[in-house]
Amino acid sequence: MARLLLGVSGGIAAYKALETARLAVKAGHAVRVIQTPTSERFVGAASFQALTGAPVLTSEFEPDPARGSYPGEPPPARAPISHLALVARAELYLIAPASANTLAKLAHGHADNLLSSAALAAPCPVAVAPAMNNRMYAHPATQANLELLAARGVTVIRPDDGELASHDEYGIGRLSSPAALLAACESLLSADLAGAEGVAPRGPLSGVRVLVSAGGTREPIDSVRFIGNRSSGRMGFALATEAVRRGAEVTVVAANVGLDSPAGLSRLDVNTAAELEAVCARELEASDVVLMTAAVADFRPARPVEHKLKKDSGAPATLELEPTADILAGLTARRRPGQVIVGFAAEHGAGTLEHGRDKLARKALDAIVVNDISRPGVGFEAAENAVTILTADGVRRDVQRTSKRLIAHAVLDEVQRLRAIGESPTPTTNGPHGGAARAGARSAARV
Repeated sequence: MARLLLGVSGGIAAYKALETARLAVKAGHAVRVIQTPTSERFVGAASFQALTGAPVLTSEFEPDPARGSYPGEPPPARAPISHLALVARAELYLIAPASANTLAKLAHGHADNLLSSAALAAPCPVAVAPAMNNRMYAHPATQANLELLAARGVTVIRPDDGELASHDEYGIGRLSSPAALLAACESLLSADLAGAEGVAPRGPLSGVRVLVSAGGTREPIDSVRFIGNRSSGRMGFALATEAVRRGAEVTVVAANVGLDSPAGLSRLDVNTAAELEAVCARELEASDVVLMTAAVADFRPARPVEHKLKKDSGAPATLELEPTADILAGLTARRRPGQVIVGFAAEHGAGTLEHGRDKLARKALDAIVVNDISRPGVGFEAAENAVTILTADGVRRDVQRTSKRLIAHAVLDEVQRLRAIGESPTPTTNGPHGGAARAGARSAARV
């Protein structure tokens, strides 16, 4: 199995690091632990030492009795430099919990304790699992630090939503469960091992074929004008990029997207709703996951003309429209067993979630991602968004305003969860894939 280095920073969630260490040892991994001095106010080093069978370090200046070795290994003859030896031999460095202070240090390259020094010297993959009060987590400084770490290749394991340490407070900031932390570590270890062996990196979606629609359709009025929308395709491309990172084989159907294609995927360009429908219908059978982010026109001109209409040449005073096909409903009607289909709903103002729930059930989706485009600075043409993910098995996940890349993380986490609980949620009275699918899977999360 793997050599796992666990860094524990200060916070009440440090007690969960004990269970994470226990589960990792039980799974066969060799675990060493670094603690910050503040974390010892919450969990003592003796507890970690009892679980891992190895000494715990808190300072660069204290000698390591194991001389940088992991459980099951003989110690070297010469004592190494502690903050270099432990992380140099580690196959993965997990920092859980990662406090707001620790995230700030890591993001800006500070190395004022053993935990942060080891992170700066790490040649192995590094993962951080934030845990803090919801207001601290949502603060722009914390979000900027997470963005910076992610851009440098650090894996961010998002916190859960629920009761917080402060009395009678609820929100985002709970450390992810020990089982989820270990699962994330093992996914990273698998991907790193595959890359080291010279094959395509593997991840949690390795071998999964993902179809993504992105952008917005344009329905021609004449040879120059069209009915369209302001969708840029950023959300679809963020999902495609994240799916590729997780090992999926990705095809993007891009409707009038002016962005450069992310690496590692296939791109098919379309213009109209009819073209989008035809390409998605063709690609459906070969896809395991379908993510329909494209903004599709509900109506199109009934009689478009091939030339340019001119005001002084008898242009029509009215424009007759006809409905376009319901692409999403058509795909779910033709789905094969095991496919996960996710829709997106851009709503405006009051009733956003009610409209989303109705669409989820009516179109027999596994999940729907709903956003209120009436809010300034999010949605179409913006780099950020704020969404609610509703699933057919009863999960609601509120993703507060953040980058579309982090929203893509949350959406694909739900896709992986839906795939993990079965080929599709158990049918209920709310539709062929809807409602209270599995009581054991029912939960609520807010990111």
